Amino acid sequence: MILQALCEYYDRKAANSDESLAPQGWEWKEIPFLIVLSEQGEFQAIEDTREGEGKKLRAKRFLVPQGEKRTVGIKAYFLWDNLEYALGANPRGREDIEIRHSEFKDRIQKELGADSLAKIKSLRVLKDFLDNDPVKQIESKKEYLPIWEEALQSNAFVAFKIEGSEDATICDSVREVFQKRKKNEGSKEYEKACLVTGERSPIAQLHPSIKGVRGTNTQGASIVSFNLNSFRSFGKEQGLNAPIGEKATFCYTTALNHLLGKDSHNKTTVGDATIVFWSQKRDSPKYDLESEFQWFLEDPPKDDPDRGVQAVKGLFEAIRSGNMGLPDDNRFYVLGLAPNAARISVRFWKTGTTRIFAEKIARHFEDIQIVHGPNEPEHLSLNRMVRSTALEYKMDNVPPNLSSHLVTSILDGTPYPITLVQQCIRRIRAERHVTRARAGILKAWINRSPKYSEREVIQVALDRDNKNEGYRLGRLFAVLEKVQEEANPGISATIRDRYYGAASSSPVTVFSQLLKLKNHHLSKLERTGRKVYFEKEIGEIVSEIDKFPKHLTLEEQAFFGIGYYHQRQEFFKKNVKEDVATINSEEVHHEQDQ
Repeated sequence: MILQALCEYYDRKAANSDESLAPQGWEWKEIPFLIVLSEQGEFQAIEDTREGEGKKLRAKRFLVPQGEKRTVGIKAYFLWDNLEYALGANPRGREDIEIRHSEFKDRIQKELGADSLAKIKSLRVLKDFLDNDPVKQIESKKEYLPIWEEALQSNAFVAFKIEGSEDATICDSVREVFQKRKKNEGSKEYEKACLVTGERSPIAQLHPSIKGVRGTNTQGASIVSFNLNSFRSFGKEQGLNAPIGEKATFCYTTALNHLLGKDSHNKTTVGDATIVFWSQKRDSPKYDLESEFQWFLEDPPKDDPDRGVQAVKGLFEAIRSGNMGLPDDNRFYVLGLAPNAARISVRFWKTGTTRIFAEKIARHFEDIQIVHGPNEPEHLSLNRMVRSTALEYKMDNVPPNLSSHLVTSILDGTPYPITLVQQCIRRIRAERHVTRARAGILKAWINRSPKYSEREVIQVALDRDNKNEGYRLGRLFAVLEKVQEEANPGISATIRDRYYGAASSSPVTVFSQLLKLKNHHLSKLERTGRKVYFEKEIGEIVSEIDKFPKHLTLEEQAFFGIGYYHQRQEFFKKNVKEDVATINSEEVHHEQDQ
């Protein structure tokens, strides 16, 4: 199903002339240096294709014949390669450098034949250059020595270009001939029914590497491979164990590499998982989930900090207005990948219609929505949520599989993983800090719990009618902290720093002491109105608490954290001052009546 969907994506993109998907047998490759030759086969210049500054240099992409897997042994690419193969340069002191260079030259004739070599002028020019000590030719032109030394340091990829030619590289000049020969190739010995297309075709024994998955090496990794006897069956070798046609193999690997490309907007990373997503067909211009999905998961770019907010806002408006324009039969795919040694493992695979996924994502943002300060973004990205549960807010410290389980729960509309709330509460207790993201996680987890799925237990802001014991204890703790802060302006450490962990897990051990301490703090307040205000708040909260419990469960600790956060946010509201003024006014009138 995964490979079939990727093949469909390739066909969809290939049908669009504006898309830069390579035809079969070719690939787009970043080539940092071009070797420019004269029509007589002499070295003329080294063209640096890189753009940018410093470490942000990016080489220009060229359409070149598809490279093959290189692990051990000698295998040259066709018409492009690194300096060792293409020119016989030896920056690493290899003993087999001549064999490598000879393999590169032999590959040209092998792929196109002697007849093509004689007929195509660009190939004759290249042959003359390669047969006449190319390294010596380059080093004889001292003006190019600095850039040559730079290329040698990285054993960079190079391609060849004829001076004055309209072709970007020599590869372009042989494309038609090369494709015709490839079309007629294919071993009938390995011709079987393809598992992806169902058609009988030559079977690919080795599949191209997949690049761009976080944690894999620069050479890429395999998603389909058989390299040990334990993986094989009935004496079949390599890809014959799962017969996939050469065309289908090219299509799915090209599509996946395109989705994982550096400039792709169809990928993101959450924790240790690399996620790619695409739709079966292009969505309606009214709402394009494929173009917006990225911003639901990752932080917005620095040059457009409101990008995520706009994406979520557009999603809600489209759903509420019923003007999404999303066809019910348009499938949407989300694929989670993770590195596993030299292979790529599939973390999750989710399919559904664009409409269903849009509604599930909207529900997620409703679930995590919680009161927050005026300067904070309206909506939280998934990345920010996950980072809030990690030590030092680093993705590297996120537990394995947590991100994948979270994405799965969002797209399925199921309860959030319990590991998420466990990790969240662990960080709160360690840091004694309930952030907006952490409070949103706790709220969403409780409201999606099967125990409360029929009703919304936790509101966005302070709920004075919520009688949950954990919630009220959290509110009480926030009020006691506020009293301490006002009694001791500029205090560096509050009761939260010392008692939050115990208060949220074993209330009976600390709350009696904190209430006694409260009396001391209230006595230090100069304004009588503030004393009355806090006494009323505390009285309203404890009226529903019979006694302080010995222990709080994980769920009750989540309620505690939300209650604390809600109450703290209530203190930050602008109308607090108005409430205080009202209390003071009522107090004056009361004294006059006396």
